[in-house]
Amino acid sequence: MGSIETLRAEALSCAKCRLSEGRTQVVFGVGNPDAALMFVGEGPGRQEDLVGEPFVGRSGALLDRLVSEELGLDRSSFYIANVVKCRPPANRDPLPDEVEACRPFLWGQIKHVSPAVLVTLGNFATRAMLNREEGVTKLRGARYRVDGRWVVPTFHPAAALRGGGDVVAAMRADLVRAWTSLEQGPSEAESIPG
Repeated sequence: MGSIETLRAEALSCAKCRLSEGRTQVVFGVGNPDAALMFVGEGPGRQEDLVGEPFVGRSGALLDRLVSEELGLDRSSFYIANVVKCRPPANRDPLPDEVEACRPFLWGQIKHVSPAVLVTLGNFATRAMLNREEGVTKLRGARYRVDGRWVVPTFHPAAALRGGGDVVAAMRADLVRAWTSLEQGPSEAESIPG
């Protein structure tokens, strides 16, 4: 596999699923391509589709603020991407064939960035990365080993905007868990079975 820029070029011309028909542009990913910390969301919303960058609306502003306050990092320090790279109509959940069409791009990003810790934002990204049926409410509060890296599930920032202080506090705790995982390094104690 070539560089992350080669992967980006492939994604920009992708027409493997119906999502390509309604997009303004592909929202590939942004940030430090050598980051130890990576965030994965569900898919682009309207603002992201217009700008071409993940998490640029209100949810992104909240995420940036929480990461800055809890970890002292800005976007130049981490990498951020989505499970799908094109906006689903009416912000619906991506369909299984759409996720499958984008899977090589996301896994390529993960391979190239090679983060030690991957933070999943919301139900959809958490289920996709952990291959589990449970939602983020049940899975957050812990960390999981997947392919040699920690996965730390947390709420999507949009849920925090709707859910208020308790959800924001949970996100803060999960960000600290991600940071602790970076500092401690790998451990097999909390691996997911299978």
